[in-house]
Amino acid sequence: MTGEDRALALDERDELAGFRERFYLPPDTIYLDGNSLGLPSREAEGALLQVLDEWKHLAIGGFLQGETPWISMGERLGELQAPLVGAHPDEVVATGSTTVNLHQLAATFYEPKGRRRTLLADELNFPSDLYALQSQVRLHGLDPAQDLVLVRSRDGRTLDEDDIVAAMTDEVAVVVLPSVLYRSGQLLDLERLTAEAHARGCLIGFDLCHSAGAVPHALSAWGVDFAYWCTYKYLNSGPGGIAGLYVNRRHHGRLPGLCGWWGYRSDARFAMRLEFEAAPTAAAWQIGTPTMLSAAPLLGSLKLFAEAGMERLRARSLALTSYLMELVDDLPGDLGYRVGTPRDPARRGGHVAVEHPDAWRVCQALLARGVVPDFRPPDVVRLAPVALYTTYHEVWRAVRHLAAVVQEGELERYSRERGLVS
Repeated sequence: MTGEDRALALDERDELAGFRERFYLPPDTIYLDGNSLGLPSREAEGALLQVLDEWKHLAIGGFLQGETPWISMGERLGELQAPLVGAHPDEVVATGSTTVNLHQLAATFYEPKGRRRTLLADELNFPSDLYALQSQVRLHGLDPAQDLVLVRSRDGRTLDEDDIVAAMTDEVAVVVLPSVLYRSGQLLDLERLTAEAHARGCLIGFDLCHSAGAVPHALSAWGVDFAYWCTYKYLNSGPGGIAGLYVNRRHHGRLPGLCGWWGYRSDARFAMRLEFEAAPTAAAWQIGTPTMLSAAPLLGSLKLFAEAGMERLRARSLALTSYLMELVDDLPGDLGYRVGTPRDPARRGGHVAVEHPDAWRVCQALLARGVVPDFRPPDVVRLAPVALYTTYHEVWRAVRHLAAVVQEGELERYSRERGLVS
């Protein structure tokens, strides 16, 4: 069986293949950037149009009379996301954006006292998280150079969990780590790290932006203190879609670090009392009114996840990324490609880091051929075959394009100067 025949045969046997037809796919394009922005589904479009229609015909009445009443949209979306991250329904709410939610959670849980004044993070995390943590340290009158400690990488692409655990000293108050590293796709052992943090008296939270919707979690069972994530990647809620936030039940009743009226007890929110009374669930960590037009598409998208199930989606995601890595491994060595993502299925998320010394120009050449990757400095072409809509044949074709852009000298057509969005 030839390479292409094998890809087509895998697609024929794929039990999730029907979900692809429910997405709007860019014409004449192999879209492998769902780890940056997921594609729109017909269900997401329908949910958005439903809210627009309610706005037209109900106006402010939509808060109570909408098909999903707007007043409880954050909580409803939380309930629907809870199974994806292994949480109780009252531990998740949809609100804000990723970085705003990190600020909210850090403001809540980072309370430097005595020796425990350090925030522990890592040098490979998405920079926005580190900017937020630096801000939180400064708000306490402390110095990020001293009080924000970053675990260093041994190889520039992954983290050694023994190094993370070793950094959990008795000076650490809170640990904030990614579930999946955005460059390499390494998946950390959240269960182990949570247990190690708690054994040392630290609180711990995770950025799930590159795992929510791609990797099943068990946040409640593991005892994770808090988590936050975007929904516009694997959860396909649309650009800038509303974000997700998780707070373990044992912290319910704690005063949010940043209080706002939408975090007030829902039965008295409009009483306009001057003293804040927090909702008894994760809803307390909401700040302002839900952004309905960025929340509605998620309502539709989550229907697909309920149908497919996270276990089946994870199995297909791992099969696709394994296939992609196998194809890259088979490329001639002189083309300059290598896989920078862990091979162990238990140690990787939903995307593959294909490293190349001229990765920026590789990405530009791929785009010209109708393949949509993304670039992460210094040398990563990120490729994300998404379980809901990417085919094996597309993966096979994409790797053929990877080879061709080097073999045919196409990189020379493009500048090494990076664009504004990558």
